[in-house]
Amino acid sequence: MADTTEAGEVFGGETGEVSTGPAGLGNRGKLLVLVAAVLVLACVAGVSVWRAADRADRKNQVQAGGPAVRSGTVSLAASGPHRIVFRSMAWGPHRDELTTVPANAPNGPRTASGVKCLRFYAAGGTGICLQAERGAVTDSYRAIVLDAGLHEVRHVDLAGIPTRARVSPSGRMVAWTVFVGGDSYAGTDFSTRTSILDARTGELQSTLEDYAVDRDGKRVRAADVNFWGVTFADDRHFYATMATGGHTYLIHGDVTTKTAVTLRTNVECPSLSPDGTRIAFKKRVAGASPDAPWRLYVLDLATMREHPVAEHRNVDDQAVWSDDSTLVYSLPGDYGSDLYTVPADGSGAPRLLTASALAPAWLG
Repeated sequence: MADTTEAGEVFGGETGEVSTGPAGLGNRGKLLVLVAAVLVLACVAGVSVWRAADRADRKNQVQAGGPAVRSGTVSLAASGPHRIVFRSMAWGPHRDELTTVPANAPNGPRTASGVKCLRFYAAGGTGICLQAERGAVTDSYRAIVLDAGLHEVRHVDLAGIPTRARVSPSGRMVAWTVFVGGDSYAGTDFSTRTSILDARTGELQSTLEDYAVDRDGKRVRAADVNFWGVTFADDRHFYATMATGGHTYLIHGDVTTKTAVTLRTNVECPSLSPDGTRIAFKKRVAGASPDAPWRLYVLDLATMREHPVAEHRNVDDQAVWSDDSTLVYSLPGDYGSDLYTVPADGSGAPRLLTASALAPAWLG
């Protein structure tokens, strides 16, 4: 008897028979095996997808596993209960939005505003929000002045990547710094532009490079001058960092006269205490890594004496004073940035204030 496979395997032929000879299954059997294989593969694929989705879901639960975040009303009003407004870094639909929590419950449920900012600060009922506008090829940036209800008052197009923002205590003056070349203060190959805006009149000082700066009785005239990190004393006077010739300086500036004077060296990202007596700043310390060179210090403006705080990690931030005795600053976290707090007098120890947060402002 000839092997039926030699004549070709037929399913549904004239005889209606399926070959089952020693060379293998007939057509009907092979089709059944094929169907079964497809079903098995489909089941395996389904299980794989389910497991991947389950892992992703569990990962998202971990990532979003901090305080609950819900939409609501966020106010920058200078009155009312003490509260914190910051950029939320938690994964989820409210990531990068301005959110608020009570100051006495920083890990409590967050109320999200719907307004997204890369950098933010607020005081006196005015907010400054440095935003990114995502383009198909490149991004653009702008500074938006916000009223107490987070409504846009005016905006200014920015020349680079946002990095610092501040508002004067009254809410009238706002300032910001952007990188226009490079993207880190750690090296020397960067360029910044710092601007000051009168939120009441709309008058813009587009760059502090137009200021006349006095250093040791002589006018600073250098092509490599950079400014960053404004902190306001009032609507006229401010402190900031100036860099030139490989050195950084603390400067005291006057918005009206467009002049400034250097006060001391090795001061970056100053932050004036609420009582106006001290400045928190990041200082380059000898022996630290070039990629992580800074420690957090406090300078007494009356004596010009400085001391380190109890935070020994690298702090690349413009610290915020939550009150006259406490500093708040950001450090890298699992989702971008976490906020820490430390006593300003050098005592105590740093502690985590709240995770997944950046650019805080204390209001009320």
